[in-house]
Amino acid sequence: MKKSILAFTVSGVLLTASAQAAPDWSKVPKRDIQVFHAGITTIEWTMKKSDHSGRTGMVKGESCVGCHEEKGGLNFNMKRMASKELEPVAVPQTMNFPVSVQAAYDKDNAYLRLSFKPPVGSANKDDKENDVKATVLFANDKVAVSAGDKSVAGPLVGCWASCHNDARTMPGADEHKTKYTKDGAYELMQWKSAKGAKAVDGSVSDKRSMDGGTAGVRAEGDNKGGIYTVTFTRKLNGALGEGKTVPFGVAVHADHATGRFHHVSMGYTLGFGADGDIKVTKQ
Repeated sequence: MKKSILAFTVSGVLLTASAQAAPDWSKVPKRDIQVFHAGITTIEWTMKKSDHSGRTGMVKGESCVGCHEEKGGLNFNMKRMASKELEPVAVPQTMNFPVSVQAAYDKDNAYLRLSFKPPVGSANKDDKENDVKATVLFANDKVAVSAGDKSVAGPLVGCWASCHNDARTMPGADEHKTKYTKDGAYELMQWKSAKGAKAVDGSVSDKRSMDGGTAGVRAEGDNKGGIYTVTFTRKLNGALGEGKTVPFGVAVHADHATGRFHHVSMGYTLGFGADGDIKVTKQ
């Protein structure tokens, strides 16, 4: 990234301002991923073979993406996803939609741009201030899921390691208990559509914290013709760094939705000069 330097004099004092240039997004490849309404499919559900036959593949090292993504779409049984078994309250009118992801970095920062058309017809409209929220979680290398006598690595399950049966908005759960992890932690960043809303720089470990992060997250978004473009800027620190393959997941709350009534992605990886589902462009 090139820095622009502006020097000028006010009352005889020389002032210098440095501004970080934005990535040239025209040179950054796009990767479409699908986000979907997951209902009450928690990590416990995912790891129970009688509920989710894919558990067998996960224990062997197969990722959710490797099993369920086909030609840019999903091979889910959407009728089951919309059934009372997996969504006992109400389903949104649109069960899944694409999000275009671009990623770049320089020696100081990582940049992530999401573009999507959020659907209307949410099953929940409790967020009166925000029509849309976009969230990204990055897993550190300690995130794992117990599967009996085996452990499933975080990159395979995306953000599912933070979603438990006893978390709020799950049937019969503690309304005060947030998402959490049993091992490791996620770094969390979020953009909100409300005017003047501050970008979230938080984490998920033994509880979810919507502040206190050390990534210096900045976020901006716009809506042109119903297409939202959200751009995150954060420090290249913590879980992110040169030579790392970093697990991440995306969630979109559309049409004033809150809690688990979001659309979420499976687990993907970003490659910062390393292998990944999305290779991050160095500029």
